[in-house]
Amino acid sequence: MTAIDPGDLFTVRGLGVIVTGGASGIGLGYVEALAGRGARVTMFDVDRQRIDSEVGRLRAAGLDVAGEVLDVTDHAALDAAVDSVAARYGTLEAVFANAGIDSGPGFVTGWAGEERPRAPQGALEHYTDQRWNRVIEVNLNGVFATVRAAARHMKMQRRGRIVITTSLAGRRVEPAIGSAYMAAKAGAAHFMHCAALELAAHGVTVNAIAPGFIVTNIGGGHAKAAEVQERMARVIPLGRVGFPADLHGLAVFLASAASSYITGQEIVIDGGWGL
Repeated sequence: MTAIDPGDLFTVRGLGVIVTGGASGIGLGYVEALAGRGARVTMFDVDRQRIDSEVGRLRAAGLDVAGEVLDVTDHAALDAAVDSVAARYGTLEAVFANAGIDSGPGFVTGWAGEERPRAPQGALEHYTDQRWNRVIEVNLNGVFATVRAAARHMKMQRRGRIVITTSLAGRRVEPAIGSAYMAAKAGAAHFMHCAALELAAHGVTVNAIAPGFIVTNIGGGHAKAAEVQERMARVIPLGRVGFPADLHGLAVFLASAASSYITGQEIVIDGGWGL
């Protein structure tokens, strides 16, 4: 058996990559991790200002990064954008279906602690169709459309890596978050299983990263508050909250040859919170 250099296993240099929701938070972390190791990365995001800012910053650091304003709920535009990036790179090696939105408050307030009073505005009887449908449209249907667009290219290549951002919330109900978020993330996780089974015969792997409590701008940036982080740290076994950088290693692993025999898996990164 030929010896393999571990460095070669984990290389992503030169790979053509797309990250949806890539201009901030977890998505931006994926972009930084992959581009920082030599991948060619295009971020899709609805926020033009953040795209311009982050693309400029990363290019100034010598990274091969591009950006495109895109809403994953516009499936025709998404298809066209994926086709364009694949044509520009000449290949499409990895796609991270990451774009997502907050679902607003759940039926209790607070993230941790003994007292979590009920929140009438998040109660089921006040949950509007508009609120429910918007979360499902972005967090579940947007994932479906992204994976579908990627599959069209990867099946022809007979290779590729698809990574979906799900959430610990898809496995464990968090009452401080609106219930549409849990439903969408659980649906995305099981859709990942379906896609992995279908695409395996074509050499394409499909996996998911399920973050726990990660400090990002989602939900108005509530996780950035020191008090929230301190309270959460007390209920997370590793004793601290997570940050996008905590997902870098797994993102690179799932995009690289090191994960070539792994498909249909949802890998949780939560500091042990789900325990």
